[in-house]
Amino acid sequence: MPFDDPTCTSWHASLRLGFARDGGCTRLVRREHRGPLRVQKALYPEGPGTCHVIVVHPPGGIVGGDRLDIALDVPAGCHVLATSPGAAKWYRANGRTSRQDVRLAAGPGAAIEWLPQETIVYDEADVMLAHDVDLAPGAVYIGSEVLCFGRRASGERFTRGQVGQRTRIRIDGRPVWWEQGGATPALLASPLGMEGHSVCATLVAVGKPVPAGLRDAVRAVDPGLAVSQVKHVFVARFLGDDGERARAALTGAWTALRPHLLDRPATPPRIWNT
Repeated sequence: MPFDDPTCTSWHASLRLGFARDGGCTRLVRREHRGPLRVQKALYPEGPGTCHVIVVHPPGGIVGGDRLDIALDVPAGCHVLATSPGAAKWYRANGRTSRQDVRLAAGPGAAIEWLPQETIVYDEADVMLAHDVDLAPGAVYIGSEVLCFGRRASGERFTRGQVGQRTRIRIDGRPVWWEQGGATPALLASPLGMEGHSVCATLVAVGKPVPAGLRDAVRAVDPGLAVSQVKHVFVARFLGDDGERARAALTGAWTALRPHLLDRPATPPRIWNT
């Protein structure tokens, strides 16, 4: 619903999802929403142990002043894969900052895969993206993000605006990954930033260490991918100008990593092919 100010046209939407282990099945047992955020149903394309959910934002785009809050609580032994039906579009700011806060919590032995489709940032957008992940010992997390600045196919470049980002991942309350920064047109153009490219993408995986051979296999998925590992955290990054190629690169990295981290083959959500 809109903010309490009757003159405000911005939306504050929230979605809270809770899951539970029922025998060998991961069930969606709590679904609370406010404003335009929904999950229509739980899906089981790879059997009852893994629950797929598609987070839907019916307006399709986020304007200046909008705020999205998303939280997933995945208790011990559960496995959840969350994605989106299409690209998220962040429109021009109109003098206001738009924001998204994602909070994910996984219990012992649980797994969360946060794999939304790409994010398109329009010229003059002012966006803050915050992502917090809390893992119990033995939990696994795989998360990805593709950021496309401007719309090159339409001749639009990102010449004004900014995107702030913060990602925090903790295991048993201890930080294992903390990354924050801001993207501006100057940073996109800088050799210390994106070197004139318009698309960047990141996949972060937290679980058992990735062996050297598998790291090489991920690196070989696409020449635009670079990989690194620090203790429990594996990171793959892509830099280029094609959002579809970036998404394909991260999907390839996920496909290679998933059997090692979760002991099961990659099963791409059907929505990715529509």
